[in-house]
Amino acid sequence: MDISQYRLGSKDLAQKCRPSFFKFNSTADIEPLKGIIGQERAERSLGFGLDIDNEGYNIYLAGYFGTGKTTLAREMLDKKARKKSIPSDWCYVNNFRNLEAPRAIRLPAGMGLEFKKDVSMNMDEVLKHIVKAFESEEFEFKKTEFLNQLIEETNQIYLHLEEEARLHGFTISRNQNGVSSIPLKSDGTNLSQDEYMALSEDEKTELMKKSSLVQEKINEAFRQYKDVEKKAKEKIKELELETARLVAVPDFSGLLAKYARYPEILSYLQEMQQDVLDNVDMFRASEEETPLSILRRMDKRTIFRRYQVNLITDNSALKHAPVIFETNPSYSNLFGQIEFESEFGVLTTDFSRIKAGSVHKANGGYLVMHVYDIIKNFYVWDKLKRVLKNREIVVESLSKIMGLGNSETLQPEAVPVDIKVVLIGEPLYYYLLYAYDEEFQKLFKIRADFDVDMKRTRRHIKEYAHFISSICASRNLVHFDPAAAARLVDYGSRLADDQDKLSSMFDKLAEIIYEANCWAVKEKAALVGGEHVSRAIEEKKYRSGMIEEKLQAYIDKGTIMINVSGNRIGELNGLAVFAMGDYQFGKPVRITAKTFMGEKGLVNIEREIHLSGSIHSKGVLTLNGYLGAQYAQDKPLSLSASLTIEQSYSGIEGDSASSAELYALLSSLADVPLQQGIAVTGSVNQNGEIQAVGGVNQKIEGFFQVCKEHGLTGQQGVVIPRQNVSNLMLDEEIVIAVKEKKFNVWAVEHVDEGLEILTGLPAGKIKETGDFPPGSLHYLVAQKLSKWSLKRGPVYGAGLGSMSRKSDFRKRGRR
Repeated sequence: MDISQYRLGSKDLAQKCRPSFFKFNSTADIEPLKGIIGQERAERSLGFGLDIDNEGYNIYLAGYFGTGKTTLAREMLDKKARKKSIPSDWCYVNNFRNLEAPRAIRLPAGMGLEFKKDVSMNMDEVLKHIVKAFESEEFEFKKTEFLNQLIEETNQIYLHLEEEARLHGFTISRNQNGVSSIPLKSDGTNLSQDEYMALSEDEKTELMKKSSLVQEKINEAFRQYKDVEKKAKEKIKELELETARLVAVPDFSGLLAKYARYPEILSYLQEMQQDVLDNVDMFRASEEETPLSILRRMDKRTIFRRYQVNLITDNSALKHAPVIFETNPSYSNLFGQIEFESEFGVLTTDFSRIKAGSVHKANGGYLVMHVYDIIKNFYVWDKLKRVLKNREIVVESLSKIMGLGNSETLQPEAVPVDIKVVLIGEPLYYYLLYAYDEEFQKLFKIRADFDVDMKRTRRHIKEYAHFISSICASRNLVHFDPAAAARLVDYGSRLADDQDKLSSMFDKLAEIIYEANCWAVKEKAALVGGEHVSRAIEEKKYRSGMIEEKLQAYIDKGTIMINVSGNRIGELNGLAVFAMGDYQFGKPVRITAKTFMGEKGLVNIEREIHLSGSIHSKGVLTLNGYLGAQYAQDKPLSLSASLTIEQSYSGIEGDSASSAELYALLSSLADVPLQQGIAVTGSVNQNGEIQAVGGVNQKIEGFFQVCKEHGLTGQQGVVIPRQNVSNLMLDEEIVIAVKEKKFNVWAVEHVDEGLEILTGLPAGKIKETGDFPPGSLHYLVAQKLSKWSLKRGPVYGAGLGSMSRKSDFRKRGRR
């Protein structure tokens, strides 16, 4: 039996990039990277999604954080946007027919600002000219004529009234309270109160009758006065309107001519001109005030705001279609809002308080958001889907949608939307939305998947160097020499846990670049060297390694019992990986198995106390299938056994310990000790084949550290699945230890190979007779199980035979 065939050489433990591969003195000599590396599938999918303009072909970029989703989106969207024309400007204006429904007007790109300025300047001129016209001598002369005519006619009415009153023995008196009648004596003087009281009842009655007749005359005269006054006011109103028209129409004519080819604008300007004429009294003075004093007293914003243009989307500064990255997609930030202001304690609003959101700004282009920021707010997600389905955006407050208030009275006209939305998020969110939101399937038909790693090709290795160059150039860092670049390539393979791959988690790579630069600056080095990159990696591990050090200290003191020398029956070191945020490390765990005669089968202690995860429980239950197929083909499997991971007080998940548990179980059955200096990882199937596991690098390094603290003997090592050899990217210290034969790494494909390494005995292959070779480990296990079966066999067999005979007897009786 030769177990050296399973031992790996030092060259198998890591794939190293040689500095000589790079043909530069420093990364300053090469071009910075353009775009990202190794995401051909995502790039192709995103490109197709941008090329297709049909409804529903919005895009979801699915990938883990740091894989370059935002970078690729920014680059490809900018490139695509340059080929598209600048979208139209949009503005809201007053709807003079319905103030609660502001009108939305589309203008060619860049004309919105010009239109706003034109309207503002034109209205300034119109209002200035109207005020000036009202102050002119001609206007005052004509107005005075109407007023004089009113006075003259009023005087005629009064004189006629006076004559009528005297005919009935009364005179008319005018005061601030109006017009009243006073009775006269025969000599023409006023009748006093005492004289009135001295009159007889018949005289008083006669006087009251005459007074009633005079009062009717007064009322008639007052009605005549009102008619005369009304006609005078109408003439003055006509004068004001004609005066305003004479100055306003020429001012508007230039504006109407300029925008004559835009029907919506032309209609709006005509309505605005008519509104100015209909409300010309806002600009005239009362009899007590001059036009200038009234304008100073009144709030100009309130007067003139109705004639402003609210430009919500101004694309005058754009050179191509917009690309908007919304980092805070709140309801108002995305879809706009209607603001309010307080006037005398009352909240008011109008069309000028309508504010645009990112959807308005990205209209005609692209809007990019992170899905997590959206789906946590139901109203934002629901509104976004509605915008994409209806292809229009209506500005409305969230409180109105939720029914929390009714202060908002505006209902702005909807703005048509032509937009492509790009969502960025993890794959999990895509799958959940696709499964539980039918509208999502119809609206986001393109998925671009970003991988966490790429093939380790010569092209990708060179692109790693260009990536370093781009980071150094953009952040003004010290450039890398070839050794430093080679070390980062190796770190990329370690992140990918594969000798043939490189990580595409560019954020994690950038962290090492920044930190290596810091160490180089501290040493005042001209270039970042390989030692600086190694220092950055080690320091990063040190910062996160407190828990790992504490566990190692417990193992060194014996608090956590781990044996790395000697031999023991039914006991073996398994390997576990602990995840602490962004840091993972491996440490050995003690696995023990106890077997005894019985019929309970395997008992997983962790499962019984609910500390075992479903995958771990599956791994243990799989051992039943292996044992039955291996040893119970010609006899019942009479076995009771317990398995546990010692000193484990938290949940356990994964099946990577199943092979170690099987080795411990077979050791206990065969009464053959296992070498304690060898740790095992790997899952096993019912055929006894060893299957790949995760975290193999951390597991090996964790056990090596324990062995190193107790002293390396050259007999210690780790047994791993053969499929995991390509995943090995071990620390240089372990590679050297293996090269110097102080430590070992074995790779196996079957349980039998692992048994031979751990026990030093041949595993033994079953013969055609169904027996195992004497002296082999399987032979010893089979002998133990046969012995237990024979001890229980007679009772079991008798009972079974008795039951069989009784059954046959009943069948015969029934026949």
